[in-house]
Amino acid sequence: MQITKINNIRFSANQNDTKKTDFLSQFHEKARNQADMTDTVVVPRTIFKGYLGFMAGTTLTSIGALLKKHPKTSTAFNIAGLLTCLYGTYSFVRPFIIKDTKGVETTKS
Repeated sequence: MQITKINNIRFSANQNDTKKTDFLSQFHEKARNQADMTDTVVVPRTIFKGYLGFMAGTTLTSIGALLKKHPKTSTAFNIAGLLTCLYGTYSFVRPFIIKDTKGVETTKS
């Protein structure tokens, strides 16, 4: 068998018209308003702690309600959940009630 001719075929990355895109860029392409993908909301730290307290407290209380077969564990989860919700309430409301706390803006700019 004799090889008479070898064709050199060069493949380039630009041969195909398909674009290789990552997962997030597909969302950016499909969004009608591109600013919706990059908008951020600044939340004060104490209010964020309040939201975390609410979420963790309700989760702990729900776990306590599910564990009725173990009364000591259920009571512990319920008490921890209620205390966490109280802390969340305090963290959420503190900037609005106590005006001189650290991190609360007192002057209008």
